[in-house]
Amino acid sequence: MKKNTGLWIDHKEAVLVSIEGDETVVQRLESGAESHHKPSGGWKSGGTNVAQSVSNEHVDEERRKHQYHAFYQKVMELLGDSAKVALFGPGEAKIELAKEIGKAAELHKKEVTVEACERLTENQLVAKVKTFFSVQK
Repeated sequence: MKKNTGLWIDHKEAVLVSIEGDETVVQRLESGAESHHKPSGGWKSGGTNVAQSVSNEHVDEERRKHQYHAFYQKVMELLGDSAKVALFGPGEAKIELAKEIGKAAELHKKEVTVEACERLTENQLVAKVKTFFSVQK
């Protein structure tokens, strides 16, 4: 029997629920990515800090993008031997991960489903994944 994996993800963490036969395994992975914050800085003498602030925001956004990419790569390593993958989550992270999976040579042929979902407890997620894959059979 092939392994099916349900995954709840946002930009802070991922919770993977893998089901193979009667065995259920839950794994958590923290992203370690910086949260969005408003830059603070001093005034340049004789000018404004608007250009500097915009530049800092751009650098921060690029850094976060790279941190998310590294996070998605770690998550995809854990999905390696799954036949079917269901991605759940509240924001953009599930869609971004689905795009990354589509680009990965070893993963792009997997059956991937994306569904919007608010935060769930671990038990709620396990129940949701079991229900999702029992309906998919």
